[in-house]
Amino acid sequence: MKSKILALLGGTLLSGVAMAGGYQVNLAGQRQIGMGHTGTGLALDNASIFFNPGAMSHLRENGVTIGGSAIFSKIAYRALEPGNTEARTDNPAGTPFQVYGVYGITDKLKAGIGVYTPFGSTVKWGNEWSGRFGLEQLKLSAVYIQPTLSYKITEKLGVGAGLTYVLGSVNLQRSIPVQDQQGNYGHAELDGDATGVGYNVGVYFAPTEKISLGLSYRSQVDVNVEEGDATFTVPASLDARFPDTKFEATLPLPATLTLGIGIKPTDKLTLAIDVNRVEWSAYKSLRFDYEEPVSRPAPEGLVSENARNYEDSYIYRIGAEYKATDALALRAGAYYDSSPVQDGYLTPETPDADARGVSVGLGYNLSEKLSLDASFLYINKKERTDLSDKSGGIGGTYKAVAYIPGIGLNYKF
Repeated sequence: MKSKILALLGGTLLSGVAMAGGYQVNLAGQRQIGMGHTGTGLALDNASIFFNPGAMSHLRENGVTIGGSAIFSKIAYRALEPGNTEARTDNPAGTPFQVYGVYGITDKLKAGIGVYTPFGSTVKWGNEWSGRFGLEQLKLSAVYIQPTLSYKITEKLGVGAGLTYVLGSVNLQRSIPVQDQQGNYGHAELDGDATGVGYNVGVYFAPTEKISLGLSYRSQVDVNVEEGDATFTVPASLDARFPDTKFEATLPLPATLTLGIGIKPTDKLTLAIDVNRVEWSAYKSLRFDYEEPVSRPAPEGLVSENARNYEDSYIYRIGAEYKATDALALRAGAYYDSSPVQDGYLTPETPDADARGVSVGLGYNLSEKLSLDASFLYINKKERTDLSDKSGGIGGTYKAVAYIPGIGLNYKF
């Protein structure tokens, strides 16, 4: 079965949005991506706003960073016996981005602002696969806006904190098992915007010139959809059972606690180790509260809810940077990301599994003030078979891979 799933993935150019565990996207800095997305224990660049606000106070210069990635991914599906029907997603390319700016107010106090996208998902199965009554398409986006302050207590110790304001949106579409005279199935679409508030804090400590430590915490953010639009397309005879209406929903974007270690054996070589604990247990269920009762086609009433019961998970990362010349730096990294999805709860919206990622990257100084970073990340999620009998999902075997190039520019002043 594994060979068939891999063949299904390999036949086309991959496109879409690949996630870390659940619907998390870990692509917050191009230099860090090249190093396995490490950086909490290092004061590398302006992306410290995301990785560790405490390290921002130890950046030597003011600067602006702009970067982005292009995610090409595909998920393949094979149904459980009998039948063994197959499907694969037709996802659009994902484009997570990051923008950071840092300015020194005094020698010890720095201010910064970051705009980045740590969560998101676009999964497009279409309306012809066997699981269309569970999901045709899901689009989830979350843009974080984070003003940040960082203070250098001593030359070895820094602390920082930022307030995060989140702008999000969700669009979910699925077929309804009712047909018109032409044999077309009904269609449901839920669409809405969301907002939320959280924070990011960090401590940076460099006891020696060769070793540095970092601890950061990004809080959970509950993004709330209010006055979302629920739209149903059904035969005219069923209009009364499927009225267009409004809905509300809340989706938790989980907290992350990270411990980072930086090691500099030589002036040219930098090593990094990060461990992330992601508090996915906050995601208990996917629930929609409707303003008017709807059917599907059995009476659903004012509430639609399916269990998720995610569990907390860990990500283990390692990375390195080597300065080949004064202008050129070479990078590489790897990580292992354990899935938060328990057996019985796998769904086509996030058909998650333990993932392995490997990355490479480079940095090049174009001038004294301008530099370029480039990265490439490959993600391979383990093939996973699940009954999905506890979540209202679609049982079967799922397999996902992703290819993610990225580029960024840094300007110092």
